[in-house]
Amino acid sequence: MSAPRRIEIPLARRTIEGYMAEPEGTPGRRPAVIVIHEIFGPDAHIQVVAQRFAAEGFVALAPNLFSGEISGLLTPAAVTSGMTFLRSLPPEVQRDPAAIRARIQERPEGERKLLEALGRIQDPEEHGRFGEDLVGVAEFLRAQPTVDPHRVTSVGFCFGGGMSARLATRDPRLAGAVIFYGNAPPAVDLPGVRCPLLGLYGAEDARITDTVPDLVAATGRLGIPFSYHIYPGAPHAFFNDTRPNYRPEAARDAWDRVLRFLRSPPVGGPAPGRAGGAP
Repeated sequence: MSAPRRIEIPLARRTIEGYMAEPEGTPGRRPAVIVIHEIFGPDAHIQVVAQRFAAEGFVALAPNLFSGEISGLLTPAAVTSGMTFLRSLPPEVQRDPAAIRARIQERPEGERKLLEALGRIQDPEEHGRFGEDLVGVAEFLRAQPTVDPHRVTSVGFCFGGGMSARLATRDPRLAGAVIFYGNAPPAVDLPGVRCPLLGLYGAEDARITDTVPDLVAATGRLGIPFSYHIYPGAPHAFFNDTRPNYRPEAARDAWDRVLRFLRSPPVGGPAPGRAGGAP
């Protein structure tokens, strides 16, 4: 496989940065995976995940949806501090973007830029714009000479898990979407899904996992193929081996499930490379 290389991705409303990793070996068109980052952006962990997909025979592209000023603000320490504040707000405030903005304006000046950035990337309207960006990323991949345009999929984690699901609602050509402990898309958008979905969740991540039954019911009514697995004892972000919540056994099993999903028709078609699991 090749080391991830930094690229620019021209989109309809802006140009964003990304990291691409491609398999080595026989030239030809390969299946592709859009690797959608957590709230920390496409950090070293996400780049390693892209490399792992490349080692399995996929062209992997990790776009930076936070390209620009936001990217520099969202350091792990700053995100942890800011999310602690936002999650301490009453539930009725958390559901109201205008109320969140009002609370942010009450904070000391030094905190305000970070909190405004966090508030922005959690705004449903901004999620819609990110979703359109991801449609553009998928089209960019389909235009690459090394990519099979019929086999472009997405895999996202946390924030990116929700965006993977949202991409599925907006891109009828997407071949499959994997949701790692991410929010379900708005119910009104679900009829737009035209591909199979795979969800992977931690049983201890109640904020996310408690919503899975509703997603199961909604996709069932619409005839959308949705398979999922909930890992007992696993918290949020159990796949990320750079974070304290990492659970090796759950992560290995989840990786195997993702590869099987991406290689199963109609998602991945014939196996693009060697079979394998997490290291």
